[in-house]
Amino acid sequence: MRRTTILLADDHAIVKEGLVSLLKEHGFDVVGAVGDGQALVDAAKHLRPDVIITDVSMPKLSGLEAITRLTAADMPSKIIVLTMHNDAELATRALRAGASGFLLKEAAGEELANAIRQVTQGRVYLSPAVTREVINRIASPVGRAEPQITPRQREVLRLMLLGQRMKEIAATLDLSPRTVESHKYEMMQVLGVRSTAELVRYAIDHHLVSD
Repeated sequence: MRRTTILLADDHAIVKEGLVSLLKEHGFDVVGAVGDGQALVDAAKHLRPDVIITDVSMPKLSGLEAITRLTAADMPSKIIVLTMHNDAELATRALRAGASGFLLKEAAGEELANAIRQVTQGRVYLSPAVTREVINRIASPVGRAEPQITPRQREVLRLMLLGQRMKEIAATLDLSPRTVESHKYEMMQVLGVRSTAELVRYAIDHHLVSD
């Protein structure tokens, strides 16, 4: 019987290695494991796996931006977002971008294996923690929803408005510089801006950060 092929994307090496082992234990064929969004897009186009499992915050391209690009390229792969963020707004954006599943890293194991089986059968899988709110959000017209950023992204943005550079923000928030960069690029995508200057201007004009 043919095994389901999996492409994995996560910028944390230890997490990635653990997920590869877990997936193999459940009988899946892991054909690739990459550490950034651009590598994910490139590998997906080359390998054309049955299922892509991706984190959200990654260097070069965020998981959401990678999903958007793969969907635009009409990739047949089913996409599952595996994240530490219990965020219904994030889950909603992922589904609208083209993902078929969203679950939390803390639930990785039997639930992840089940999610893979579900999406390969054409179903959508959502973590029970976000299901109800996601359904409510998707039922609402897209045009009525204001762009949303996460609390962590708001912290990054606040420090940007104070004039801090990426390395300084990373030190202040105890994050890696590339994680801070990922947060910035995700905000740019969500808010529809193309540069750091436009992001700062948008934040000021729309009062995204409290004084």
